[in-house]
Amino acid sequence: MKNIRIGTRDSQLAMWQAEWVQSQLTKLYPDLNFVLVPMKTKGDKILDVPLSKIGDKGLFTKELEHGLLNDELDMAVHSLKDMPTQLPPGLIISAFCEREEPRDVFLSKNGVKLEELPPGALIGTSSLRRKSQLKHYRPDLNFTDLRGNLQTRWRKLQESDMVGIVLAAAGVKRLGWADRITQILPEDIMLSAVGQGSIAIEIDEKRSDIAELLARLNHPETERAVRAERTLMRKLEGGCQVPIGALGQVVEGEITLRGMVASLDGVRILKAEVKGTDPEKVGIEVANRLIEMGAASILEEIR
Repeated sequence: MKNIRIGTRDSQLAMWQAEWVQSQLTKLYPDLNFVLVPMKTKGDKILDVPLSKIGDKGLFTKELEHGLLNDELDMAVHSLKDMPTQLPPGLIISAFCEREEPRDVFLSKNGVKLEELPPGALIGTSSLRRKSQLKHYRPDLNFTDLRGNLQTRWRKLQESDMVGIVLAAAGVKRLGWADRITQILPEDIMLSAVGQGSIAIEIDEKRSDIAELLARLNHPETERAVRAERTLMRKLEGGCQVPIGALGQVVEGEITLRGMVASLDGVRILKAEVKGTDPEKVGIEVANRLIEMGAASILEEIR
């Protein structure tokens, strides 16, 4: 029996995601053998520098993509939010799996909610998107950079003078940590990262055999929502390292896309919302509205 090789990062959360894909495919195709190939990416190796300082697109994807292009892997499983909007030539996303909760969550040491924290309280996050939105909501809070996998971040919270950390709800739930969540942050305080909560499966575009296997894992509503978000990001030329948030939701066939661009200090925050049926058109329309409001100058300052 031929092995079908599934590439993944080797963090606990990435392995959970790859094992989930492996189990779904094994259920659908019990006569095929799906094997995991864990790898370390550049983003996993450089843990002492905030991502925004490394400034390299594809920090968590490049090694896996080399594996696809060199025929060492048949597919690669990613958190969609880690994937640049421009993929290397010859690669495509073959399946967008059904999205888990897309929002961010606050995990505090003693169950104190964000709005109840004392002035000057210290929060751990390396994300410019999270920091700028939190600074807008609570200019009196302080922030410290926090990198590493979820276990490392949870441990650092316990061992430090941080009062809480902000994480993606999807990862926290997938690791079985729902009981550690102090609160899910509402969209008016914190708009999610593009693609947050969806697992994406990337393949070589020539591999129609693999695309056929993956077609049954694709979730059409998720695909339309995240395509709109990724189009917005591409139009604004943002990467993981700029404070851009977006959330697409599909109800009865109609996409509602909310987009956000913030200045690093959180003083200026721009938001726009558009409804429509074509993901690309909706994404471009929200991006254009944000540009009209001044997003380009904010992003230029950051770059």
